[in-house]
Amino acid sequence: MQTVWPSSVPEINGQLTPGLIAFSSLRQLALMKHSIKETLEFAVARLQNCDQARLDAEVLLAFALDKSRSHLHAWPEAELSKEQTLRYSRLIEQRTEGRPIAYLTGHREFWSLDFEVTADTLIPRPETELLVEKTLAILPAHEKLRVADLGTGSGAIAIALAHERKSWTLCALERCFAGTRVAQRNARHLGVSNIDFVNASWCDALADASLDAIVSNPPYIAELDPHLQQGDVRYEPVSALASGPEGLDDIKKLVADTPRILKTDGWILLEHGFSQAKMVRKLLNTKGFINIVTAHDLAGQERVSYAQKPA
Repeated sequence: MQTVWPSSVPEINGQLTPGLIAFSSLRQLALMKHSIKETLEFAVARLQNCDQARLDAEVLLAFALDKSRSHLHAWPEAELSKEQTLRYSRLIEQRTEGRPIAYLTGHREFWSLDFEVTADTLIPRPETELLVEKTLAILPAHEKLRVADLGTGSGAIAIALAHERKSWTLCALERCFAGTRVAQRNARHLGVSNIDFVNASWCDALADASLDAIVSNPPYIAELDPHLQQGDVRYEPVSALASGPEGLDDIKKLVADTPRILKTDGWILLEHGFSQAKMVRKLLNTKGFINIVTAHDLAGQERVSYAQKPA
């Protein structure tokens, strides 16, 4: 059946008609000129299975046009060129396949900073800002501290800390060379200079008793967890997500190795799964850490645990 893009979008009770939803490709739009409003409404219909279809459609169109989302709302009747429509169609098609928005645009905001992300790095999540928040809260703001971010990925945690605390020196470690390069580019782009990047695994490259704190958002999903095959996570590097049968292999290694590299009274701060908090506290206690605390994220889930090396 031949489909034709209408000059206005028919609605039934505020919903797009099934005929529009059934269109196979946005590329048909390039045959005729259409406005931002029309193009967005079609894209929202194509993305009906996405949790945030309208937001996704707007973010991708703003990216395709190299404009802000506010521009879309200010100029809804502006027409797209054929080239712009084709570019947008490719983005929408990839999003319908499940590819993450951050990988399509190459960017993700974290701690109100704009980070480059690639398929070599984990996409920064809002809940990880709790790790930054707690680190800033428990460590002295104006002292010259040395803090390491282990498994830095895009550099989001380390760069956010370095951006907030100019007197601190951050060391960001990442075993993936491509990921380390992404983090370095982010630091340059954001004008952060009080940070060193090291291509190394966990604590291997760190000297004894050299740090005031270590922070980490390590892999903590069980390797056979079905969620690894669902949604955006399917496209992220498995090595940054999964960690053994219980999701605790890397956390166990960090807890075991950290006492060697921390100074007396130094802190370890770890993000973990909401169901892992009790086990993480037990691991920290067994290793002799004191002042063990677990903080809840905005959803009320136990998300970050931290503790102090005793004197």
